[in-house]
Amino acid sequence: MHTFNNEDLVQYMYKESSAEKTAAIAAALETDWSLREKYELLLDGQKNLEALNFSPRKKTVKAILSQANISVGELTNEV
Repeated sequence: MHTFNNEDLVQYMYKESSAEKTAAIAAALETDWSLREKYELLLDGQKNLEALNFSPRKKTVKAILSQANISVGELTNEV
């Protein structure tokens, strides 16, 4: 029996594991309740992250845009 770690489960969760590993993990999840519990925790974490809404502060966006304008002005003067 293969031992799977959190990285293996995350790859499985995002469908990034090989077909062979995917089949092995799916089979293990059917019988290994400890592994299933770890997988369920990762799924819950994924759902919680998707529910978060991040956005930068307006001050940060203005600073970035200001710096970008300065950089564009410097490039224009060099050409």
